[in-house]
Amino acid sequence: MSSAASHGQRGAGLPLLALAIGAFGIGTTEFAPMGMLPNIAEGVGVTIPTAGLLVSAYAAGVMVGAPFMTLFLARWPRRRALMVLMSLFVIGNVLSAIAPNYLSLVGARLVTSLNHGAFFGLGSLVAASLVPREKQASAVATMFMGLTLANVGGVPAATWLSQTIGWRESFAAISALGLIAIASLGFALPAGAKGDAPDVRSELRELVRPPVLLGIAATILGAGAMFTMYTYVNPLLTALTHASPAFITSMLVLVGVGFTIGNSVGGKLADWSVEGALVIVLLSLAAIMFAFPWLATTTWGAGVALTVWGAASFAIVPPMQTWVMRAAAGAPGLASSVNIGAFNMGNALGAALGGAVLGAGMSYTVLPIAGAALALVSLLLVLGNGYLARKTAVEAQACA
Repeated sequence: MSSAASHGQRGAGLPLLALAIGAFGIGTTEFAPMGMLPNIAEGVGVTIPTAGLLVSAYAAGVMVGAPFMTLFLARWPRRRALMVLMSLFVIGNVLSAIAPNYLSLVGARLVTSLNHGAFFGLGSLVAASLVPREKQASAVATMFMGLTLANVGGVPAATWLSQTIGWRESFAAISALGLIAIASLGFALPAGAKGDAPDVRSELRELVRPPVLLGIAATILGAGAMFTMYTYVNPLLTALTHASPAFITSMLVLVGVGFTIGNSVGGKLADWSVEGALVIVLLSLAAIMFAFPWLATTTWGAGVALTVWGAASFAIVPPMQTWVMRAAAGAPGLASSVNIGAFNMGNALGAALGGAVLGAGMSYTVLPIAGAALALVSLLLVLGNGYLARKTAVEAQACA
């Protein structure tokens, strides 16, 4: 009996829940420092902009660590590999909690980031293996649901804890999430067999195939579209609505709700058609970002616009991840992990584009329009890949 069939008989619910718990912890530690920056800066004696480099250090660690950790753990049974990755998560957050100075905190964040890309890359493969092919995108989306829920519950809770007790205690609490995830993975996932030693050259060749490169590039641009606005959403809302800090906090919760909705919708759409899902989602993202400067001039408009924007932004994730995994059939684990790094590269691209817009003296209202332009370029890559795939299929039939 196949592994997938065996899992199907026992049910995929508990394994997917265990993966989602790990994703919840990772999402919390990735985004929580954005809300804790003033406390962290004061605690280690640096400015807030300097403390903000902790976010950049984490993103850099994800991009560099994803392929190396995936190749290093390729021969390990996937349950053990995922538990080791969450152990790195625990160690990194404990080191963050006890870091005596800024440089040691940067190092701790780098340690924490090493688990991120490989966990989501290998976790996507495990999630997809639990269900039939036509349900794989939804299974991947279920794992990523933990990441979206982190923005609704985990990040606000970590921010509140840092403000009321201390940022070190917040990192310590986040490390406890890692221990829960390790126990859940050990209980819910099957032991699995050892993998084969990776053929590094063959897997790297798989990564440079045009459909894979197009998928990774589309991922970078799609994530960049989101972070062009998300990085500066606080001052953007202040500029458009003249809102209070409490209102902005409530709007960020709605963004998290939108993320959660979009993740589920994106998975279901991708089960129907990966290309079709991306066309719908990227067009929706571009449309809401073009309209955002006008919609967000009222409090109700801002709430609706941010919820829809959050849904469209995160609905990209399941179909993008599924596209790259299927395109790199000879190296799905490595490609999946590298694509997680691509999302983080897109985060950096979006933040840089937004900074360039503001640095050029343009207003905050230009940010969503710049992000919409990135979404449309990503859409062109999706359509181009679909055209090439159909052309190749026609040529193959003609030669048959």
